[in-house]
Amino acid sequence: MTEHHLAQVNIGRIVAPLDSPELADFVAQQPEINALADRSPGFVWRMVDDGGADATGLRPDGNDALLLINCSVWESVEALRNFTYHSDHLRVLSRRREWFRRMAEAHQAMWWIPAGHRPTVAEAMERVALLREHGPGPEAFTFRDPYPAPAPAVRL
Repeated sequence: MTEHHLAQVNIGRIVAPLDSPELADFVAQQPEINALADRSPGFVWRMVDDGGADATGLRPDGNDALLLINCSVWESVEALRNFTYHSDHLRVLSRRREWFRRMAEAHQAMWWIPAGHRPTVAEAMERVALLREHGPGPEAFTFRDPYPAPAPAVRL
């Protein structure tokens, strides 16, 4: 077992409420894509709302009812990259402009966490803010500028 896992967050502003016709296809595909993540190599955990199926009921900004959050934990950058770009997830990702508004600021971040830790909404939003304020670094980075996991602790 590794000492660190990779946490990822992405946020997005939907083009209409989740129960609107514009989002019907997105909502319909959520169970399939979440199940795909759950069984993907290297998957560890994903954030869910009180309903337990997905995170679409969470609102990371109480002033923005259309802002959604997705947060998950993976064994490695490679495992997350394989799920994101080399699975059926890519089919849904390629349609994101139908369902989400283009965001001018950073809307995705990754960071290393101790194995077993589960990020909160507040923690995930802090990582997006760090990336926006300081650019990529070991505390918040992207696929384009990944940082390695912290070195294992030396045991004496």
